[in-house]
Amino acid sequence: MPPRVAAGRALPGRASPLLLQFKLTMLQSLTKLREDIVKIGKLVFDKGWIAANDGNISVRLDDATVLCTPTAVCKGMICVDDLIICDMDGNKLEGLRERTSEIAMHLTIYRMRPDIRSVVHAHPPVATGFAAAGRALNIALLPEVIIGLGSVPLADYGLPGTPALTEGMLPYVPKYDAILMANHGVVSYGTDVFQAYFRMETVEHFARITLVAELLGGAKALPREEVRKLFESRARYGVTSRAAMEPGAPAVAEDVQPSSERFEITRGELLAIIDEALRARGVLA
Repeated sequence: MPPRVAAGRALPGRASPLLLQFKLTMLQSLTKLREDIVKIGKLVFDKGWIAANDGNISVRLDDATVLCTPTAVCKGMICVDDLIICDMDGNKLEGLRERTSEIAMHLTIYRMRPDIRSVVHAHPPVATGFAAAGRALNIALLPEVIIGLGSVPLADYGLPGTPALTEGMLPYVPKYDAILMANHGVVSYGTDVFQAYFRMETVEHFARITLVAELLGGAKALPREEVRKLFESRARYGVTSRAAMEPGAPAVAEDVQPSSERFEITRGELLAIIDEALRARGVLA
C-alpha cells in the first residue's frame, strides 16, 4: 500500500497540493490579465483612438511588477505573447519585445496612486484636439461626467520618452482619474484595465459633446448648486472618485457667464474708427 500522507502535506520531493493550486491560480490570473490587455488594445484601435504604434496599456500585477504593452507594435494587433513584464524602475523582467519609452508615466501613476491597478494612454482625436488647443475639459455640462470624473484637467506639455512627460501631470494625478496631456493625448487609470478604458471613453465622448455644443453657439454650464448635488450623489450611485468640487473644476454657470458690460457705438462713430484705421495704414490718403 502507498504511504499515507496527512492532508495538505506533500510527499518528500513533491510540491504541496496547496502550493500547486496557488501557482495554478496565479498562472490563470496572469493569463486572464494578458487577454484583457489584448482586448482593450483592439477596442482602442477599432475606435480610432490610436494610429500605427501609438498608445500603451499596463496592469499592475503586485507592488513590484507591471504587465504592459511593448513599443513598436500596433496595440490593435498585439497578442498575449507580445506583452512584457517590468519592475517598478522600468526594467524589463520578461518578454521578447522591448518596453515603451513612456513606461515612466505609468509607473509614476502607480507610485502616486496605490488604489490604481491599470493605466491606459491613447490619442482620441477630439479630446486630443482640446489638449492641442490648450483647453481642459472642465466645464460642468454633463451629470455623468461630473459624477464619474468631476473634471478633466490639462497637464503642461512634456517631451515624450523623457521625465518631462510626467512633470506636468504630477499636480493632477492624486486628484483626478483622467488627464489631458497638452499636444499629446489622454491618460486614464482605474482599479482594472476596463475601468481605465471606460474612463478614456467618457473623456472622448465628453469632448465630442462639448465641441458640438460650442459649434451650436456655446456650451451652457450647470449652476453651482446643481453641480454640488451631483457630487453629493456619488454614494447613491456607488461611484468613488478622488475628484472633489473645486473652484473652476468643474467650471459652473456662475464661472462662465458672459460679462454683462456692454459698449454702444453709433454708425457714424464706427465709420470714423474704420476711416482712421485705414488712413493709418496708408490705404486712404
